[in-house]
Amino acid sequence: MLENVASILTDQCGLDQTRLLLVGVSGGPDSLCLLSVLHEAGFRVAVAHFNHGLRSEAGAEAAAVAQIAEGLGLTAVIESGDVGEHARQQGISIEEASRILRYAFLFREARRLDAQAIAVGHTADDQVETVLMHLIRGSGLAGLKGMAYRTILASFDPAIPIVRPLLDTWRQDTVEYCAARGLSPHYDPSNESLDFLRNRLRHRLIPDLESYNPRFRAAIWRTARTLAADHGVLSELIQSAWMECALKTTEHYVQLDAAALSSRPAGLQSHIIRRAVEHVRPGQETSHAVLMRAASFLADSGRARAELVGGLHLTREAGAIYVTSSDAGLPSDRWPQLPHGTDSVPIALPAEIDLAGGWRFSAEPEGNSGAHEADRFQAWLDGGALPHALELRVRRRGDVFEPAGLKGHSQKLSDFFTNAKLPKRARDRWPLLCSGDRIIWVPGYRLAEPFKPGKAAARVVHFALTGPPEEFDS
Repeated sequence: MLENVASILTDQCGLDQTRLLLVGVSGGPDSLCLLSVLHEAGFRVAVAHFNHGLRSEAGAEAAAVAQIAEGLGLTAVIESGDVGEHARQQGISIEEASRILRYAFLFREARRLDAQAIAVGHTADDQVETVLMHLIRGSGLAGLKGMAYRTILASFDPAIPIVRPLLDTWRQDTVEYCAARGLSPHYDPSNESLDFLRNRLRHRLIPDLESYNPRFRAAIWRTARTLAADHGVLSELIQSAWMECALKTTEHYVQLDAAALSSRPAGLQSHIIRRAVEHVRPGQETSHAVLMRAASFLADSGRARAELVGGLHLTREAGAIYVTSSDAGLPSDRWPQLPHGTDSVPIALPAEIDLAGGWRFSAEPEGNSGAHEADRFQAWLDGGALPHALELRVRRRGDVFEPAGLKGHSQKLSDFFTNAKLPKRARDRWPLLCSGDRIIWVPGYRLAEPFKPGKAAARVVHFALTGPPEEFDS
C-alpha cells in the first residue's frame, strides 16, 4: 500500500514532501491508515480532528486522536462544534451541517498553519457510495465521475486543495493495514444507522447489487475513473468556450458575450451558465431545472431578465448576458454616460466632450446639407433652426420629449426610456442634447420632431457620439 499511495501523493495529489500537510483524522481506520502512511512516507504532517458533538463517546475519540498525534511527535489541533444546532438554524441535514462545520475548521487551520493542502481519508468504497448518491439524486458527468484526488472547494478556500490519496484503496485494506501496525481505530456506531442515505447504500443497496454482480463495487469504481477522464476532455472544451464567452467576472456578476454564447451548442451553454453561477455564488447547486430555465431565457432574445436560482438572475443588456446577484453593481460603461459630478455641459461649436467609459460627444458644422446614412449615434440638424444655447445634460424630473414620427405628440422622457427598454441604471446619466428644457436629441434613439432637418437647409450641424457603439444594442 505504501508504495502505491506514495506515487499517488506526488503524481495525482501534487504534494510537496517538504511542505506541511494538514491531515483530517477522525480516529477511524481510514484516517488512521492515511496518517500512518503519510508519516512513514516522510511527509511533514499536522493532525486535525473535529468533534461533531453528536455522540457521548466523541470526547474520548478526540482525546485518543490527540494521544496518537503526540505519540508520533506531531502537532494536533482539536475543535468541537454543535452540529445539531447548526443544522436546525440553517434548515439543513445533520450530514450537511457536519460537512460544513468540519471543512470550515479544516480550512481555517490549514490557513493558520500555512499548509499546502488538507488530506482526508476517502477510500474507494466512499467513491462508489458517492457516485451512487449522485446517480440516485440525478446528476450529470460532474457528479457521476465521483471525487478527485485533488480538488479545490472554492466555497471554503480558493487556493488550498483537498487531497484524497486513498481513493484507490478499499476500506477493508485500511482495516488490515491498521491491524498489521498495531493501530487501534475507533468505530463510529452512527455508521451503522440506516437514518443516513450513505449508510443505507452501504449496508443495503450495494450488497443487493452485488448479488447481480459480485464485483459491482469495482465496476462502479472503474466507471468513475472512465468518466473522470471524459470529464477532463469536456473541461478543456468548457474552458476554451469560457475564455471566449466570459467578458468580465467580478464578485457580484459574470458578463458573457451574448453572440458568442448563443453560437455554442446547448450543452456547452449549460456548462458556461453553471460555471458563472459557481463563480458568483460558490457552492450553489445548479440543478437540471435551473439549467432548463437558463436555456429557455437564452433561446428567447426578447426577454430581458429571468430569475435563476438562490437570488441570482439572468439579465440581457447591450449584447451581453449577465449572471448576477444584483443590478446595482452591473457596469454602465457600455452606454454613453455623463461623468458623475457633471450634470450639464454647454456646447459651443465646434465641440469635443469626453464622457464616461471612453465615449466622446462631438459637434461640428458641415459645409452643406445632403443625404446622410441613418445612424442612431449621429444626427444632422439644420444649423439655421437650432437654438443658440445648447447643452449636453442629464435628465431632469418632468422632462418631456417629442419623438420624431409621433406627429407632434409628446410623452414623458421616463416613459420613452421604458418603451425603449433602456436599463434603469443607464437612464439617470444618459446624455441628452438640449436647449434649456427642450430635448433636441436622445442619442442612440430619436430626434425630437420639431428639430428634424429640412431638405432645404443651407447649413447642417453634425452631432455624434463615438466610443464603443458596436457594443450597444437594445
